[in-house]
Amino acid sequence: MTKLSSHITALFIVVALVWAFVPVFSVEEAEAKSLWNTCLVKITPKCALNIIWVVFGNGTLYESCCHDLVQEGKVCHDNLIKYIADRPSLIGRETQYLKKRDDLWSHCVSVSKTA
Repeated sequence: MTKLSSHITALFIVVALVWAFVPVFSVEEAEAKSLWNTCLVKITPKCALNIIWVVFGNGTLYESCCHDLVQEGKVCHDNLIKYIADRPSLIGRETQYLKKRDDLWSHCVSVSKTA
């Protein structure tokens, strides 16, 4: 009887946790869809991949992508990079990526002003 009671308690806890966290995951999914619909449509796929490679890898920036990045806007750029940097596989390196994001933005703004 005690074993059955502990199984029921465990089941209740699992259901409660799922019920509590499902809205969090759906908000994150909605946020991703919003970022996609409002931000990524403002930049070419080639430049989006280049910018991601520069921030999260060792890529070299195509100067032509600076114009796209500035057109996309700082809010979109910041939110998209932060969204990617918050992935569990990147935990612990967020500060590094956010600095690269800010350095890239500053560079592209200066390049766009001189063009």
